[in-house]
Amino acid sequence: MEAVLRRELGCSSVKAMGHSGSGCISQGQSYDTDRGRVFVKVNSKAEARRMFEGEMASLTAILETGTVRVPRPIKVLDAPGGGSMLVMEHLDMSSLSSHAAKLGAQLADLHLKNKKLGETLQKDASTVGRGGGQVERPFVDQFGFDVVTCCGYLPQVNDWQKDWVEFYARQRIQPQMDMVEKGSGDREACELWSALQLKIPNLFRDLDIVPALLHGDLWAGNVAEDSSGPIIFDPASFYGHSEYELAIAGMFGGFSGSFYSAYHSKIPKAPGFEKRLRLYQLFHYLNHWNHFGSGYRGSSLSIMRNLIK
Repeated sequence: MEAVLRRELGCSSVKAMGHSGSGCISQGQSYDTDRGRVFVKVNSKAEARRMFEGEMASLTAILETGTVRVPRPIKVLDAPGGGSMLVMEHLDMSSLSSHAAKLGAQLADLHLKNKKLGETLQKDASTVGRGGGQVERPFVDQFGFDVVTCCGYLPQVNDWQKDWVEFYARQRIQPQMDMVEKGSGDREACELWSALQLKIPNLFRDLDIVPALLHGDLWAGNVAEDSSGPIIFDPASFYGHSEYELAIAGMFGGFSGSFYSAYHSKIPKAPGFEKRLRLYQLFHYLNHWNHFGSGYRGSSLSIMRNLIK
């Protein structure tokens, strides 16, 4: 591993540190180099390169907004034993605690960045002599992402789409349901999904949704802090509805009231928020079902039953 890193990063010195980590999907190890400390995620699966390239694009997109801190991605490489690895900046992180409110505010800033960019463009276009000005990054007026990103190790369909409701139903829930059907042939799940599809548009009535850059997998295991403030990592980004971000955050706990208060002070809850939150949690329960087995079946079906009522 050290030899690969020396060659690919142009370093003369690479030494493994005591810092290591592992999650449900990948293993991690920190290395000291003469060009700074790096953290390397390794996954032996054949599809790992696609997963890491999506993560690198996600980290880069969030980094470019200048809103909430993420590890700076460096390079995706072939791993010596097969599979791939993602090299990124090493950050000394601890559990999120004192900076929870700051994270809520910065996450809202991340979600509002594209909307504010659109408002600036609109204002400039209506101001004489301002229409041809340069902006820091292009306004995104569709839902999706330039590359495939993975929530866990399963790929997400990120084809650009003008309509959010159609994007969410066809490119988030439907692929998960296809996997459920292929894996277990669960008839009740398929019947509930058929009924729920007819109800979804009503949950978005009178709602104007501007695409927001999302982390995409913001549970407590993917947030941290250091002395300077909060850090988020392991993203599965795309441009979507800002409310989607809070779905998995609320499923497994770990976020304080101060986090939500700070967030909603900048992005207040819109009418119907709670029902839409359950709809967004459905994706994550289905995704867990497809990752970890039928222990998540009951929660998935319960959400669909409740939303159909």
